[in-house]
Amino acid sequence: MAMSEQPQPVAGAAASTTKARTSFGILGAISLSHLLNDMIQSLILAIYPLLQSEFSLTFMQIGMITLTFQLASSLLQPVVGYWTDKYPMPWSLPIGMCFTLSGLVLLALAGSFGAVLLAAALVGTGSSVFHPESSRVARMASGGRHGLAQSIFQVGGNFGSSLGPLLAAVIIAPYGKGNVAWFVLAALLAIVVLAQISRWYSAQHRMNKGKPKATIINPLPRNKVVLAVSILLILIFSKYFYMASISSYYTFYLMQKIRIIYPECSASSVCLPVCRCGRYGDRRACRG
Repeated sequence: MAMSEQPQPVAGAAASTTKARTSFGILGAISLSHLLNDMIQSLILAIYPLLQSEFSLTFMQIGMITLTFQLASSLLQPVVGYWTDKYPMPWSLPIGMCFTLSGLVLLALAGSFGAVLLAAALVGTGSSVFHPESSRVARMASGGRHGLAQSIFQVGGNFGSSLGPLLAAVIIAPYGKGNVAWFVLAALLAIVVLAQISRWYSAQHRMNKGKPKATIINPLPRNKVVLAVSILLILIFSKYFYMASISSYYTFYLMQKIRIIYPECSASSVCLPVCRCGRYGDRRACRG
């Protein structure tokens, strides 16, 4: 993948006169990183039965693991996004993945419930750093084709979330929790890829430093914006509330009722439509 592509101007006067090109090499790299990140995130949920049997956990304790992970991976994201908007940190991407790597190592070696909670928090922290900055990189590399860029980025995450439980069933379930350590290799690969992306990101930032920022004109009054964002937050909260509740319990339900250890998942059905919808959205947006 072409990591040495020249940075493209994304703001200011230069952006208005020169049409930026879509950096597909960077988009492919950030999508791969998203795949690796979300694959690792999905491991925690996938090995709940192993954790329950090894530490004799109650459903309350399983819920505490989910809560710890969600708090670290979700609530920290706005903080990271707000901070990096003010003070861009291109190298935060590989640094965040180092938190994920540390969480994997601790999870593989965990000998107590407290250690499992700390491991979940570390993996969640890595995700909270990754998502805001990687979304920014996808937008910077889009060349104005924001729908397509975001869809390519999301394909990696969707595929990774589907791939994680399958790999857990093959690599971890037959041999025990210690085999979580094998996924350290995925984290190391992600760090290498993200380091290359960070070089591109740094060059992009240096090139645009000092240029006038593009003026953002919001035609809607502030109270309508606040209302719309509040409704979106409520909808997203309610969605993930029941999704986290069902996903935490679903594996145990299948084990008891249908005698399936890990739910089978299919990634191929979600990948291509996402890309096609992204391209279609770009075209419709341009026509509008």
